[in-house]
Amino acid sequence: MTQDEQTYTGEEMEVMEHVGELRKRLLWILFFFVAFFAAGLVLVEDIYTFFTRNLDFQLVVLSPWEIMWIHIMVATVIAISATLPFFCFQAWLFVRPGLTSKERKVTLIYVPAVLLLFIGGLLFGYFVIQELIFGFLMSLGEGMFENMFTADKYFRFLISTTLPFAFFFEVPLIAMFLTSLGIIDPGKMKKVRKYAYLVLVILGTMLSPPDFILQLFVAVPLIVLYEVAVVMSQLVYKRKIAKEEELAVE
Repeated sequence: MTQDEQTYTGEEMEVMEHVGELRKRLLWILFFFVAFFAAGLVLVEDIYTFFTRNLDFQLVVLSPWEIMWIHIMVATVIAISATLPFFCFQAWLFVRPGLTSKERKVTLIYVPAVLLLFIGGLLFGYFVIQELIFGFLMSLGEGMFENMFTADKYFRFLISTTLPFAFFFEVPLIAMFLTSLGIIDPGKMKKVRKYAYLVLVILGTMLSPPDFILQLFVAVPLIVLYEVAVVMSQLVYKRKIAKEEELAVE
């Protein structure tokens, strides 16, 4: 066997090891998703009761299939939300061999941070944004209509006004991570700030009814999150520059 063939075989084995490790991590993620999906199906009735506790009317369904769809939709959202930290942890385990000891400790902090920010975004979306939008929409029809919502439409409304904020709250963490990789820096984020504001305002109008005050309530938190992301990116960038200068001196 020639040296080139030996090198090729070594590279091929390394690729196969990476593929095997990736497959292992994906299987673990799938396992957690299925487990939480099953738990969501078991707890659908309790979840349904919690999210409809403040309604003064009964939700309806239009077909037997809609009942099944509600179960699947609720269980899927629960599974995605609960699997997210495990997904991040498995991703960290996959890249861990290529990190230094210090980098492992630093990046591992991202895993619980992802979960905490995700939960914070869900709570903010549900108890603040969703409550404001739902109250506003209900006030428009007060004394005019008899409320009768389908369970499918109601839960789609909950998801569309709550779940996006769970992901928006991850923006500062994503900015920190991308800055540490050198993909972005605070200077670039400041340069595109006005365009980012425009996109966030558009998102705010899409997530809220055509009421200026409500649109402000939605857009302002998104803008604040962007500014927090700029600050966090700046902190990571300064540490990165300081580390590079130390290495240059050595």
